[in-house]
Amino acid sequence: MSSGLITSAYLLAAVLFILSLLGLSKQESAKRGNWYGIAGMAIALIATIFNPDVQGIGWIILAMVIGGAIGIYFARKVEMTQMPELIAALHSFVGLAAVFVGFNTYMDQEEVVGVMQSIHLIEIFLGIFIGAVTFTGSLVAFAKLQGRISSKPLMLPHRHKLNLGALVLAFLLLLIFVNVEGGSTFALLLMTLIALAFGYHLVASIGGADMPVVISMLNSYSGWAAAAAGFMLSNDLLIVTGALVGSSGAILSYIMCKAMNRSFVSVIAGGFGADDTVTSGSDEETGEHTAVSAEDVAEILKDSTSVIITPGYGMAVAQAQYPVAELVRQLQALDIEVRFGIHPVAGRLPGHMNVLLAEAKVPYDIVFEMDEINDDFPETDTVLVIGANDTVNPAAAEDPSSPIAGMPVLEVWKANQVVVFKRSMNTGYAGVQNPLFFRDNSVMLFGDARDSVEQILKYM
Repeated sequence: MSSGLITSAYLLAAVLFILSLLGLSKQESAKRGNWYGIAGMAIALIATIFNPDVQGIGWIILAMVIGGAIGIYFARKVEMTQMPELIAALHSFVGLAAVFVGFNTYMDQEEVVGVMQSIHLIEIFLGIFIGAVTFTGSLVAFAKLQGRISSKPLMLPHRHKLNLGALVLAFLLLLIFVNVEGGSTFALLLMTLIALAFGYHLVASIGGADMPVVISMLNSYSGWAAAAAGFMLSNDLLIVTGALVGSSGAILSYIMCKAMNRSFVSVIAGGFGADDTVTSGSDEETGEHTAVSAEDVAEILKDSTSVIITPGYGMAVAQAQYPVAELVRQLQALDIEVRFGIHPVAGRLPGHMNVLLAEAKVPYDIVFEMDEINDDFPETDTVLVIGANDTVNPAAAEDPSSPIAGMPVLEVWKANQVVVFKRSMNTGYAGVQNPLFFRDNSVMLFGDARDSVEQILKYM
């Protein structure tokens, strides 16, 4: 395959990746966006394999077969509730790949001198640094989401100074690395160890409740790691693809931070969600709650003319999206208006709830984002809060001393009646008690979300 044809194939693949991102921006076109991405990656792989400069085709194909088999296995096995940790694990692979590419490029340098050598050494150094940070940071996110380590933030003394010190030391090592003819192996190895520790501490300092933002942040890091690998390999497509992933991940992180009323800089610096103002009594009950039965909830729904459902991670864990979809159909058959209100950080992955509802064939036109539906709660008869907690907490809007003060939330408490589906009165992932549970217009339906909805269906 000629170099011109390869360049054309890479250009076509880049266009398909852009179309993929465009398609993924809306639920209605998300499936088409996935196909664009698959087609672009297939073209890129074929063009790379048949590039005359590529050697060891047999090994490459063997690696692809093994990797593809593992990918298919996990794609079929992993539940939707496990997608956040799977994505975190995949991010770690991208980071580790960038580290391997960097060291391989360093050991197999071409004879270049002057400014070009300095630029090449900077590419290697930055590629390994970003890859190492992404690798360990993603592993920590994976472990937190899996429950293998505590979701609480790691609060080391002077943690921000430690982060700053690591960056300053890495920069000094960069100067040493560039100013030594051919690079300094010692400086590169020491920087790698610092970057690995930095990535671990950066994410370990972030509370588990903020994992949706962490996942999108690591997605951005993995993109920049891939772009750095592209520079080292002189691969234009890898540079473009990495830049697309890196920039889109950064934009998504910014949007998520706005949705949680947090500083974007604090995400980059680490310690996001570890607010020192958290009060020790924030997880204590603040009143009496009212428990109801599934039959009671069915009667409440049948007496309603408008219903809004606000799902959370509890719905995902219980796999309740299917009976919820059936409940929607039955309510609509009774001429009751039903809509969904989705918080930007509902679940543990951006868009998590939207995917679950689409999987259960819930129509796109009744699924609304928080900003689109928040003004409608005062005119709503009944709200069903299914497995959500922090995203519907009125303390965010009414209690300046709350750890989540200022975080935009779904204002469900303004509805005429609120039914909260929960397993128990335990706090949410942020560890903050929810005053909604004790409001006069709120009732609690305890139990597994799927079982609870199925019980309600029997009385409809």
